[in-house]
Amino acid sequence: FQPPQLSSMLGALALRAAAKQAVSAAPCSGVALQLRSLNVHEYQGALLMSKFGINVPEGIAVTNIADVEAAAKAMADEKGEIVLKSQILAGGRGLGKFTNGLQGGVHIVTASKTKDLAKQMLGQTLVTKQTGAAGRPVNTLYIAKKMKLAREMYLAILLDRKTAGPMIIACSEGGTSIEDLAEKSPEKIIKIAIDIRKGLTDAQAAEVVKGLEVKGNASDAKMQIQAMYDLFVKTDCTMVEVNPMAETPDGQLLAADAKLSFDDNAAFRQKEIFAMRDESQIDSREVAASKFDLNYIGLDGSIGCMVNGAGLAMATMDIIKLHGAAPSNFLDVGGSASEQQVVEAFKILTGDPQVKAILVNIFGGIMKCDVIASGIVAAAKQVKLAVPLIVRLEGTNVEQGKEILRTSGMPIITADDLDDAAVKACNSIKK
Repeated sequence: FQPPQLSSMLGALALRAAAKQAVSAAPCSGVALQLRSLNVHEYQGALLMSKFGINVPEGIAVTNIADVEAAAKAMADEKGEIVLKSQILAGGRGLGKFTNGLQGGVHIVTASKTKDLAKQMLGQTLVTKQTGAAGRPVNTLYIAKKMKLAREMYLAILLDRKTAGPMIIACSEGGTSIEDLAEKSPEKIIKIAIDIRKGLTDAQAAEVVKGLEVKGNASDAKMQIQAMYDLFVKTDCTMVEVNPMAETPDGQLLAADAKLSFDDNAAFRQKEIFAMRDESQIDSREVAASKFDLNYIGLDGSIGCMVNGAGLAMATMDIIKLHGAAPSNFLDVGGSASEQQVVEAFKILTGDPQVKAILVNIFGGIMKCDVIASGIVAAAKQVKLAVPLIVRLEGTNVEQGKEILRTSGMPIITADDLDDAAVKACNSIKK
């Protein structure tokens, strides 16, 4: 994970949004490159936060209708009401719409009517402004206690490249888009850079509490801020965002809704957290790619791309667009891919029905061209390739690599350079 540059407040807030969606856009090709981070569901985040002593609303996660009624009765307030929340890894749930026609992925409902409403939500697909038209499956519902909130605030901890450490962003208003708040009331937003060697000091925690304009016990509030920082550091978070950070009528801080992201590089020491990964929320092709350490993002075009290096991959997609076609994916096999990884990459590409041609663009540096050529031939034979395959090789042992392709007996179209490869790939789908 590369901690982003937060050189200004608006830069910090823009990055918060980018981190929340875990993507950054390439300029011409329109591809979205995922940041290497794990996101967890709301109910999972609440469980983790409670382990660190952070106040969170009570709630029960259910995955089948039979458990809904009991959970609703347990969480009902004095009016018999609960909050029923769809669990998907995307924002905008409240304003989303299910493909079955039900409006809204979050509802306040009486316990007696919860089961009927849950039947329309559980196992269905919810479409929000962040999911795209395909939506996300709702496999879990979170039945939460309806809370009385006196105030709503905003609090986030991010990584700041400029200061080489964590940064706290806080605002005395919350419950809505922080970008909107930054535009409307920038003076209410505070930033506090934390020295990773010293950690969050008592004075800094007090400054956060002051910035949030907490009305209750300041000492208790500082403890909550410290607990949040401990969570951030000890679980290898890349982002902790609480919106809203609420204050109850009795002055207690409450993390009413939170989004947590974790650094993929820490998976080896955060096994319990990474076991929470919900693969049903991720493109199945991306799941398959990750198992073989391949970087894959599905797109909407018809030319499958297999490239080594993210920069070369984006250039390849851009030149495909330049010649009038569109890439069906971003697929970076890395600088030292094995033959098995190449085979698996081909399986992913050929398993996509929208792929009408495959363009392989390899620069042989660490990865030698003859080795990758052997892998390409083996993969093409193994997957019984049924679409045109265009290969451009350059770099170490390039002539040996081209000879392997030429004598393979496979209908492989070779290209002299990237432009030639793109033209041949685009022409192949016009036939």
